[in-house]
Amino acid sequence: MKLLILPFIALLLLPVSAQEGQQAQKPEIPDPANLKVLKLTTGSDVARVMRTFSAGLGVQCSYCHVEGNFASDANPKKERARQMLRLVQKINADFPDGKLHVSCYTCHRGEVEPKTAAEPKSGQ
Repeated sequence: MKLLILPFIALLLLPVSAQEGQQAQKPEIPDPANLKVLKLTTGSDVARVMRTFSAGLGVQCSYCHVEGNFASDANPKKERARQMLRLVQKINADFPDGKLHVSCYTCHRGEVEPKTAAEPKSGQ
C-alpha cells in the first residue's frame, strides 16, 4: 500500500505556505504511532502525506485536526478523512496493475466539497 501512496506524494507535494504578513510556523511532526489508516514509518513521511491531503482539499491542518493536538480525535472531520482514505485505498487495490489510479485530488480538485457534475461550458 505504501507504494500506492508514493506516486501521489510525488505529484502533489506542495509546501504549505504561510499567510501574508505572518512568519511560517513549522507544525509539529505527527507521531506515526498515532496513525490508524495510513502505514507510514517516519514523522517526515506523515508530514509529506498530510501536505498532499491539504493540497487535494485546499485546506489547512486545522480543518481535520485539533490545533496543537494532531493525535486528538475530537474533530469529526478526522474520522471522515479516515473513511475517505479507506475508500481510496480500496479503489486503488481493486486495480490489478498496483498503480495509483485515484487520490483525494481526483474528486476534490483542491476544494472541500467535490463537484458531482461538470461546470457548464460558457457560450452554450
